[in-house]
Amino acid sequence: MLKYALLGLVVASALVAVRAQARAPSSDFFPFSVWYSGGKARAPMLETIDSTSRQRWKRDLEQIKGLGFNTVRTWIEWTACEPRAGQYNFENLKLLCELAQEVELKVLVQVYVDSAPDWVGAQFPDSHFVAQSGESIPSQSAPGFCFDHPGVRDNILGFYTEAAKVATRYPNFLGWDLWSEPHIINWVIIDFIPNATFCYCPSSMQRFRTWLEKKYGSIDGLNTAWYRRFEDWKQVEPPRFGTILSYTDFIDWRTFIQQKLAEDLKLRSQAVKSVDASKVTTSHAAVPCLFTSPLWGVGAPDDWLMTESADYFGTSMYPKHSFPRSHWDLQRLCVLMDFARSAGRSKGGFYVGELQAGMGIRGTVVGNPVTAEDHRLWAWGLLSRGARAINVYAYYPMNSGYEAGGYGLINLDGSLTERSKAIGQIARIAGKNSQLFTKGQTQKAEVAVVYNPLSYMVGGEQHLSESGAVRDSEIGIYRPFWRNNIPIDFVHLREVGQGLLKQYKLVFVPYPLMFTTAAARALKEYVDGGGTLVAEARCGWNDDRGYSQDIVPGFGLDQTFQVREGTLQMQEKVDIKVSGEAKLLPGFGGDLSIAGRGIIEELVPYPGARVIGRFPDGKAAVTVADSGKGRAVAIGSFVAMANGQEQHQATEQFLLALAKGAGVKPPLEVKGVAPDAFLEVRMLEADAEKALFLFNHSKQNITAQLPFATGVNLETEKEEPLAAVSLKAGEIRVYRVK
Repeated sequence: MLKYALLGLVVASALVAVRAQARAPSSDFFPFSVWYSGGKARAPMLETIDSTSRQRWKRDLEQIKGLGFNTVRTWIEWTACEPRAGQYNFENLKLLCELAQEVELKVLVQVYVDSAPDWVGAQFPDSHFVAQSGESIPSQSAPGFCFDHPGVRDNILGFYTEAAKVATRYPNFLGWDLWSEPHIINWVIIDFIPNATFCYCPSSMQRFRTWLEKKYGSIDGLNTAWYRRFEDWKQVEPPRFGTILSYTDFIDWRTFIQQKLAEDLKLRSQAVKSVDASKVTTSHAAVPCLFTSPLWGVGAPDDWLMTESADYFGTSMYPKHSFPRSHWDLQRLCVLMDFARSAGRSKGGFYVGELQAGMGIRGTVVGNPVTAEDHRLWAWGLLSRGARAINVYAYYPMNSGYEAGGYGLINLDGSLTERSKAIGQIARIAGKNSQLFTKGQTQKAEVAVVYNPLSYMVGGEQHLSESGAVRDSEIGIYRPFWRNNIPIDFVHLREVGQGLLKQYKLVFVPYPLMFTTAAARALKEYVDGGGTLVAEARCGWNDDRGYSQDIVPGFGLDQTFQVREGTLQMQEKVDIKVSGEAKLLPGFGGDLSIAGRGIIEELVPYPGARVIGRFPDGKAAVTVADSGKGRAVAIGSFVAMANGQEQHQATEQFLLALAKGAGVKPPLEVKGVAPDAFLEVRMLEADAEKALFLFNHSKQNITAQLPFATGVNLETEKEEPLAAVSLKAGEIRVYRVK
């Protein structure tokens, strides 16, 4: 019965859901909200309605409206809203929507099912999460029960559908965030099990078997891939540890988890769209996946896969979360914003599900204060990157749990803060200029860096790779272009295989240890078509089964680069002396040393390669080869990782010279800024109008010459001259220009 109910839901909504998810619903309204569910209850908890609720809640909502917000972000939670099977209590949602309508606020609804009512476990005793050790995890409201269990899944999707029937009655209801910070298991720390990994319950294992059968076709196909001798699908289980033989099973399991998370989000979206397909569906990660890992035992979403499963995907942003030593610096903040922008490219934008409102608290640890200046930097930075909504978390500080007292926009006694007024003013400006922020597109990038999650997989359980290798490599490429106002996109390995590289003049492939056949073919076609490709050591060493290629660079890319791998030697710090080649590296001084890390890979040149960089022992370290209409540059170390971990001036000069040699130019010519100053300039373009963003990240006052005569300051609404603009240290300005 449950299986057929789920099938009916999927079939009934399939056509409308596919149409709705192909592109996000069109709207000229820019939601700029603050999280508030009525009273002071912290998410996901809900306050019990009493005789004073209407008056208190309306007073809060009027204050939210008065600050400048146009939307309130409320939430519903499974435990409170379905206390007994089939008996729903959406009174909080109804009252909130009604009061929000009275004060002219739109409503977005966050749905929480990561905590579950106890009747679920009683009705489905085999639905508990199970770790790789075989231990079953009891639910203490959280983490709830496994979505892979057919009964649990059917009840969860039924909850979404019933909620949609209520929310869509209200004309001020905008849409959904269907899943906050998706993982397999959430809101708990299972520290009594070493390296706890999920989920190994019977339902998850059966779902994995179905996935494997679709991939391999037969048990014989699976046996060949995994080097096993299964006789029946019932014998197949996810790997619990690594062996010396093969780790294809490990790659399959980790890939399945990421695809499963995306499929689970899609089912949620289809459930609410079966009631009203016009309402926007979204979800958001805890942090962009550049700063997570597909190896996490709790499961970590792939932002690109998740984007395909709803109208929009996005992220939380907590730059000052709790521990002061882990607060984000400017570089980390900006790289994560651009990573979120890149992941949302196919849907024309991304949602900021949670933007930190106040200081972070975790137990006795207190983060640094969140200031009005912080909010200006964060909010304008997100808007400049094409965010399609910003949701500030939260209105009141948390009033319970280990985060009690933290993350509030106002004080717990209801008094306003300076930052509440500052972010409210930005919300008001965004609402007045909604056309710019709902339609505006960021400037087209001519440079791309490939994000390759497969590189995490090398070695399986015995990967032993340097912590943060992929992350630091991406940052090491990103930084010099960001600091020189040259747009750069992050391109997922899957997109490489789909031919997305054609639009770029220069493509970097850092830390390229594992590749797919499709991606390798696309790289060759990209170079032959006229692009400049730069790849680091051990390119395509392994395929996506975890098997080594006969020659490295693998997949026939040795013919593109005109080199093959020679000797290898691990070394923490690597020095490479590069000789400038005028055509490839215009303006790059001869015999400068760039920094590598981790490995010395001797490049053995074929006749078509030119050596332009050498290791101290004279062996080839950097080569360039012409191929078709383009050229391919090979680097025999991890230069990007080295630069990501510690900025190296000569390395960044080298990367920028490669861009200049490929014909890359900044989209805007900015003059007059001193070399030791940093003025970040960004633009959004919406038809005839443009938004110009100026961020003076310097500790000094600057004057810049811009290619615009005048512009309207969005904050003062006054026209100002732009041919020469003076900004104080740390100042941010935003203009409407034509």
